[in-house]
Amino acid sequence: MLASGTLTSIDDEMEHSNIAKTAFNEADIAPARFRLITNPVMDVMTKLADRAYDLVIFRHNPEDLPFAITEAHRILRSGGVFVIDNFFGGSKVSDPAQRDPKTVALRESGKSLKNESENWVVSLIPTGDGLLLATKL
Repeated sequence: MLASGTLTSIDDEMEHSNIAKTAFNEADIAPARFRLITNPVMDVMTKLADRAYDLVIFRHNPEDLPFAITEAHRILRSGGVFVIDNFFGGSKVSDPAQRDPKTVALRESGKSLKNESENWVVSLIPTGDGLLLATKL
């Protein structure tokens, strides 16, 4: 992160925000360098500034991905990256027989991003349970 950068974290669990705040404080990271928002991500993303972010990491309900993709495209700068963590969904995404809502949402979101080649360059990294990286054009 640039010296002038600020990390914004959105989590609806106060405990997670408190753990992050403690970690930043113990690492002597100035409070002006991070912003911890404890509210549902779906409520907060719409209030974030257009083209003001370089990185969005999504670790939320996969069924909310269509909304998150739209909002990420709006808030990311050109060259910014949208990351979907755990994209393989426990190895279910690659199995067409798996039709539960979360798996279908992951699969459809990956296809949607790939098909929006005028907006995104998509890479899939097979580490852990998979990372999908979509770079905004």
